[in-house]
Amino acid sequence: MAEKSGESLGTVLVAGAANLTIALAKLVAGLIGGSAAMLSEAAHSAADTVTELLLLVSVRGAGKPADRRHPFGHGKAGFFWAMMAAVATLVGGAGFSITHGLHEISHGEELANLTPSYIVLAVSFVIEGISLAKALSQLRGEAARHDVSPARLARLTSDTALKAVLFEDAAALVGLLLAAAGLLGSQLTGSALWDGLASVAIGLLLLVVALILIASNLSLLIGQAAPQSVETGIRAVLMAQPEVDDVVELLTMMIGPGDILVAAKIDFKDAASAAGVELACEEVDRRLRERFPGISQVFLDPTPTARR
Repeated sequence: MAEKSGESLGTVLVAGAANLTIALAKLVAGLIGGSAAMLSEAAHSAADTVTELLLLVSVRGAGKPADRRHPFGHGKAGFFWAMMAAVATLVGGAGFSITHGLHEISHGEELANLTPSYIVLAVSFVIEGISLAKALSQLRGEAARHDVSPARLARLTSDTALKAVLFEDAAALVGLLLAAAGLLGSQLTGSALWDGLASVAIGLLLLVVALILIASNLSLLIGQAAPQSVETGIRAVLMAQPEVDDVVELLTMMIGPGDILVAAKIDFKDAASAAGVELACEEVDRRLRERFPGISQVFLDPTPTARR
């Protein structure tokens, strides 16, 4: 858990420094050129910077050890702050971009010197690409450890900080291309319509990303189960124990980024003694944690199938 938090913290710091630098550069270029798309991109990067700050709180909060009042740890604090970060993207980035773009489409706006905007977009693309490469490197490493594809892990991971950086950096690269297309279209046609449309498109892109991240974090906050492949593996470990006759019920829950709680009702064989059941439970606990390092809590309840 500590190693994963350190990786996520580094990924968030890189993304945050990149977004803050880019936001200031886009703001200056947008004011010089009068481009709604550039100002939308500035709002996009500013919202991403706020997002990274909240993700820093998320990573640090989730990493706090368990205490008397929070015996299962503070992992869900990470889910909460990650959801707040997604809300910041929704309100700050998407809201400003869409409204400002619609204003330019309806009222028109004269564009001035766009050279600084093109330069800033090109530099921003490189910086955002570096930030995304850092996040993808972490994703591939975690995917290799869990023996799943990076795409599947990106969809299912409970590491909300990594997921947010991945989605937002990918959206940032697409947003930069949209802004460049809008500037070029307005420059070639002499109409600010294309710049305004690009601004609206950037806002809609941010809206989609924010809603995906909000839904993902909300599911984790409510008590999302571990991925099906993990549950299948847990059931296999339980059934492989000689004293176990059947797994009556298996429940899992993500209690923090990468942390899994396991609760199972087990039908032990009639021949197993009380001492044998205790030793079997201890052995199952060890094997589960060994195969799935993310498992932090295991609760096994001897339950005869007939009683169910």
